[in-house]
Amino acid sequence: MDLLLHFLLLVAPVHSWLSLEDWGSGSIEGSIGEFGECVCNVFLPDTSFPADRMELIQTTSSQLSVEITLQINKVNSLKIELEVLLSSLSNLTARVEILESGPDKYIKLDFELLRIELREFEALVTQLKASLNSSSPAFESLYTEIRNMSLIVDQLESYDRNNLEVIRIEFVKLQRKLEKCQDDKDDFSNAEIGSCKHGGILRIGKPVVSQLNAHLSGGYIYGGWGKDTKPLPGSENMYWYSASSDTLVSRITQYSDYYKLIMRQAFKTHELYVANRYDWRGLGNNYVVRENSLYYQYRSPFSMGKLNMTSSTIANRVIPMATSQFSYHYSANQNLDFAADESGLWVTYATTESNGKLVLGKINEKSFQVEDVWETSIFKPSVGNTFMVCGVMYATRSVDTKTEEIFYTYDTNTNEESYVSILFEKFQNFYVYLDYNPSDQRLYMFNNGYYVYYNVKFKVE
Repeated sequence: MDLLLHFLLLVAPVHSWLSLEDWGSGSIEGSIGEFGECVCNVFLPDTSFPADRMELIQTTSSQLSVEITLQINKVNSLKIELEVLLSSLSNLTARVEILESGPDKYIKLDFELLRIELREFEALVTQLKASLNSSSPAFESLYTEIRNMSLIVDQLESYDRNNLEVIRIEFVKLQRKLEKCQDDKDDFSNAEIGSCKHGGILRIGKPVVSQLNAHLSGGYIYGGWGKDTKPLPGSENMYWYSASSDTLVSRITQYSDYYKLIMRQAFKTHELYVANRYDWRGLGNNYVVRENSLYYQYRSPFSMGKLNMTSSTIANRVIPMATSQFSYHYSANQNLDFAADESGLWVTYATTESNGKLVLGKINEKSFQVEDVWETSIFKPSVGNTFMVCGVMYATRSVDTKTEEIFYTYDTNTNEESYVSILFEKFQNFYVYLDYNPSDQRLYMFNNGYYVYYNVKFKVE
């Protein structure tokens, strides 16, 4: 039998790739032929290789690999969207907690914005659920959270609807005041921006109240706001704001335009104090921004401070003989009052030698030194505030709880002083900041925590 198998392997080369075991699974029959030759009949099983099936498996495997890659990428993308969603929900949760903390923390617009955001979150969760074709507990939890937050918003609004109605009425009043002021053409400046071809201030327009400060807190009564008095190219629409519950100046915040200011969407905040690194804090409320630098009263040592908000560098200069003994009438620590007008940068202060009378100094912006000095005849603590227009200093004082008066001027061009009476409405009794901006010829006031500005009308020469 071994000899027969050996012969079969020799005469059947086309099947040489088969093993002996493969041959053994078939059927072999042998006999002697007519001439004595050996005749063998081999019956093999169907052992042909299924190449067509192998090709199908390879194609299917490639398709599955591509599909798995796509699904992995899709899951990664959805993971990122979920992280964004969770971050947004955390932010929204914090805002709802603020709303829950007290009725003075919100206005009707906040509720509408929250409802819009909640609807957007619900749509995003629906999209994610459809994309993953899943109804996992995580999605149900998100749905529940969004529904709960929607209920809280509705409850908060109905809980103090009377207070909201009062806010709405006040808002309408302020809006009408704004419209009246905007319609009153006589209140708008009649002088070309940057020009001093006029006879000084004729009158001050009605107060235009923008809103409560960016902290939405009535406790932030010390501070200031406004625009750059000499803006760098591209920052003509920029606004700034700084305020606190005390007279310590710790930070200044910048907004790209008026809309961002009102919506409290800052693009940069400069901290004047970082623990174990630096302490650039100041005192008072009479600062000014010029060429993207903040000029303010430096706290220690008592001096002029200059924060370059472009390079985040600081400089300070002591004013000879200036004292911190005399402040303005409305607030403590307002010892150095910075102002800017068409002719440059100024600072007012008092000295012991002047017995508290107000002293006016012109600042050389390149050297950051006081180069010229004028001594006035008015006692600084009797003054509410001062500002500069075309080299003329204007001093104010309180008439009553609603009325302020420009009562004194000092013209550095002629070295002449005069007593005048230009009355204007001060919106509320207590204000700490008042400065003129030559870039738009407006007076900016920070009044009991509110943003207020005035248009200025000049005398025609």
